[in-house]
Amino acid sequence: MNPATHAARGLLAALLSASAVCASAQSGAGPSTEAMIDALAPAAPATRSLRNLQVKARQIDLNIAFDFNSAQLSPDSTALLERLSQALQAPQLQAQRFRIEGHTDGKGQAAYNQQLSERRAATVLQYLAQRGVGTERLQAQGKGFSELLKPDDPLAAENRRVRIVAIEP
Repeated sequence: MNPATHAARGLLAALLSASAVCASAQSGAGPSTEAMIDALAPAAPATRSLRNLQVKARQIDLNIAFDFNSAQLSPDSTALLERLSQALQAPQLQAQRFRIEGHTDGKGQAAYNQQLSERRAATVLQYLAQRGVGTERLQAQGKGFSELLKPDDPLAAENRRVRIVAIEP
């Protein structure tokens, strides 16, 4: 197999894996540690024949449950966050930095939702730091309801999520 074909297959596998991560995150079960690593790991360098190919951002949306109207993690979220902390400490991701984005649904006032999303992102960052992920690799950012996953349904539960985004060095 020539290098261009090999790189194209690797890129296709990474994109398919990222799609599977998003689908499983939305189903409520959440992705496996391996799926998170695949979605967030840097892609293999492109060859000359693939230079015009647009690569999507390396990110995953996770359905992290919080107590109602608070930044207190629900016990249901600990297994998913444990898998995330393992993924972020995997050798494939140890040199990477990540942004933890908190998102809310469209209910309520924008200023309140912005503050709530900031607190929730900070809670996830603190949880990961307590599990050994270096805080120098993480930044928290609240998005409120400015980037709804389902803009046609602003109250959908899928809009209430935490997105992990790989930051290019």
